Amino acid sequence: MVSGVESSLASSHQGVVVRLFGPPTIARDGVPVVLPASRKLRALLAYLALAPHPVGRGKLCELLWDVPNDPRGELRWCLSKLRAALDEPGRCRIETSGDTIALDLDGISVDVLDVAAAAAAGIETLEPMRLQSLSGLFVGDFLEGLEIDRSPLFNSWLTAQRRRLGSCHAAILEHLVKTLPADCEAVSAHLEKWLELTPFDSSAHVALLVRLARRGQFGACEDHLAAAASLFQSEELDFGPVRQAWLAIRAERHCATLPAQPAVAPVAGHSPIARAPTEAATPHKASLAVMPFAEDAGGVRGGLADGLTHDIITRLAKLRDFFVIARGSVFALAEKNIAPEDAGRRLNVDYVATGSVRSLAGRLTVTVEIVEVRTARIVWAETFERKPEDIFIVLDDIGNSIVASISSEIEMVERNRAMLKAPNSLNAWEAYHRGLWHMYRFTRSENDLARYFFDIAVRQDPTFTRAYAGLSFTHWQSAFQRWGDRDQDSALAFEAAGQSLLVDDHNPAAHWAMGRALWLRGEGDQSLLELERAVDLSPNFALGHYALSFVQSQSGDPQAAIGSSDHSRHLSPFDPMLFGMLGARAMAHVRLGQFDEAADWALKAAARPNAHVIILSIAAHCLALAGRLDEAKNFAAAIRKTLPDYRADDFIDTFRFDRDATALFKLGATRIGLA
Repeated sequence: MVSGVESSLASSHQGVVVRLFGPPTIARDGVPVVLPASRKLRALLAYLALAPHPVGRGKLCELLWDVPNDPRGELRWCLSKLRAALDEPGRCRIETSGDTIALDLDGISVDVLDVAAAAAAGIETLEPMRLQSLSGLFVGDFLEGLEIDRSPLFNSWLTAQRRRLGSCHAAILEHLVKTLPADCEAVSAHLEKWLELTPFDSSAHVALLVRLARRGQFGACEDHLAAAASLFQSEELDFGPVRQAWLAIRAERHCATLPAQPAVAPVAGHSPIARAPTEAATPHKASLAVMPFAEDAGGVRGGLADGLTHDIITRLAKLRDFFVIARGSVFALAEKNIAPEDAGRRLNVDYVATGSVRSLAGRLTVTVEIVEVRTARIVWAETFERKPEDIFIVLDDIGNSIVASISSEIEMVERNRAMLKAPNSLNAWEAYHRGLWHMYRFTRSENDLARYFFDIAVRQDPTFTRAYAGLSFTHWQSAFQRWGDRDQDSALAFEAAGQSLLVDDHNPAAHWAMGRALWLRGEGDQSLLELERAVDLSPNFALGHYALSFVQSQSGDPQAAIGSSDHSRHLSPFDPMLFGMLGARAMAHVRLGQFDEAADWALKAAARPNAHVIILSIAAHCLALAGRLDEAKNFAAAIRKTLPDYRADDFIDTFRFDRDATALFKLGATRIGLA
């Protein structure tokens, strides 16, 4: 049936069709194009098709040829044959620019690119018919049988692509099983293939048990359970969640009726099978496995790469943002040569981070990517390059950037996902991230919505530290912006921060919330102690460094404020609070008498899309002190459109400046009519 689907797809497409699943082929208007019997020609076609940008000739020669007499001559021959197969009248598909080569695939159907595009867009968003169409493309392995002797770089690339595409196939099958009607006969075939691809995916085993139980095939359930338990035991994997899910399924079956989506009793510890077993895993927190980074291009592990991996795992765990799989578990799976995506499914995590470390030509290069396990979608990828002058300082700097990026990227994905769900269907984790989405809009109405969702989160889970910290933030924001009774809002911010600390005194966000609440109460010294505790607990906690900058910029050490501001932006260069980080630095420059620098930084803060009226006021005062009166007056006019009676005293009372800073800002206000 699969080959029939594939055949119909090929024959129905008018134009050029490239198939890279199974033996690679090219067809034009349904007629196969005869290609020379060259494995390297087919390998070149696939590599160029998947390359995200033009590729240098030297790299292609290194990839495919083992130092032959004339590698560039062989490359030219392969390109001439590809031109004959792909070019159309008036259109050259092989594009050369300088020493680089690229394929123009516009209007050409390429099966692998269809799958990759679906994964990038989100497999979970596709309709069943589209999922079935994509599943039908998998007629064999990617570039089936095309390994090339003495081409280790190509074979390494081929292995990685097969692994990635296999994960995409598994994700497609999983969502087909979830979305097709329970009585659809195709579900069984999809389940069998899903299990074949990912034999250690607990969700696949539970989905099969559910299907068999619905049909009353309890003997088959017991047989499968025994076989699967033996399989998991052979790999020293925990089979407990599957067994407990089965007990819940069997108990449901013996009730008067069997619900369409049987609920599974919660499993002790972190287990994604704590709900309807046919649904994708959603633990209390998002979960992440950081697989051991590879050293150099050959995929070898050890040395700097293992050290960096261990450091990243430790730092992410200290953030306490999400559940991080322990080092021992991920290294044990890596020792068995388990592919990262497969490891993610075995560990039942939401995200897998992978990377490599390469030192070449006086540069240290670290590449990292995060993949969402159940959709095979790349959430984030980045390359970090540094000169290895002091290797340990460089690795520490790169580690900081990686940890902060992973944390912020996962938070953004979780926020966006929560926004797509109906409010009455949110669990505590989702309600918290829905609250974050509204919180970062910095308007009174959005702040109220954020508080509403944080309230839902703490009611559903009274042990959710970060939800209490978020609740404290909304009260703090209300007090800071004077949207209500400042004393009452300050008290509520302090109370929620206290709840956060009671739940988890080792969570940096709890101390961050308490530090900010103490600042509202005028307890500056205690505020700094709490904020320093936050960054001591997690040196990668960007908001903690920003809050230190905020407090120090007003009445503490202005140089320390500048350092903390810079460090917070280095850790989180795209942070939703970036306007505050920039604004704090601007105020610190004012206190140092550096008015031109203050104006420049204040303008950067005001240019941020979510900058609120207080940030605009910082810009107005700093520009006035720098003598840029026309610009300052424009900001003052913009402020008064929102707040007609706004005066310098409103600005001064918002902060806790020392006497000298107060005098400076009042001087600036006088120059532009805000006094």
